[in-house]
Amino acid sequence: MPLTPKRIAMWSGPRNISTAMMRAWENRADCIVWDEPLYGYYLNATGLPHPGADEVISAQGIDAAAIIERCIGQTQSDKPIFYQKHMTLHLLPELDRSWLSSLLNCFLIREPEAVIASYAAVRSEATLDDIGFIQQAELFDQVSKISGETPVVIDSREFLLDPERMLRLICKRLEIGFDPAMLNWPKGARDSDGVWGQYWYASVRQSTGFDAYRERRYELSDKDRLIADQARPYYDRLFQLRLQLPSNPPSESPQKTH
Repeated sequence: MPLTPKRIAMWSGPRNISTAMMRAWENRADCIVWDEPLYGYYLNATGLPHPGADEVISAQGIDAAAIIERCIGQTQSDKPIFYQKHMTLHLLPELDRSWLSSLLNCFLIREPEAVIASYAAVRSEATLDDIGFIQQAELFDQVSKISGETPVVIDSREFLLDPERMLRLICKRLEIGFDPAMLNWPKGARDSDGVWGQYWYASVRQSTGFDAYRERRYELSDKDRLIADQARPYYDRLFQLRLQLPSNPPSESPQKTH
């Protein structure tokens, strides 16, 4: 009999560490993952010319109600954790939000300058809507209202500065045992990757763990700089609410718990 698992929804904009984070959760023996469930619905509804759009629509489907039911319902797996990687921009305004109460909603943020620079390498024309900062802030407010609590917010820069301690803290907040298997994974594509992985996942498919953070300078066009400036207030507001590691790390022996 399928179990109803603990469902984690990680809400991110594009070009973040969202796929690497999905790899970390999938590498747990007790977790299944779903990559961007609403992408096909989003592309069909907006008509945007993303790479491989027809393949994505065919693979993911366009029935938002059925997709949402799968997100919140039982699974065919006996694993107790169901991790969902979501893009904030895929949750279009016409979709109901009440189903979010059935999820443990988390928010993954990244500086807008870094997002835009990375996005432009795959899809040259970006708009403020494409990078999802406004949608993320609005969704954060909606989830906060529904749950009556401040959701988990993870800043990608601070995460990459100390992935193990951050993962331990995230698991603690979600009341899930930390598993050291989250820190490393086999190189290559996964069956769980969306069909768009061939266009967007080149770096993560070469990875075996989280890359160490490196400071970078981003050279943006005037147009992209304007978009970054418009996105910045939404990022800054969530950044103030991010998970922060304690200044003195506790002495703790790694252990796997369930």
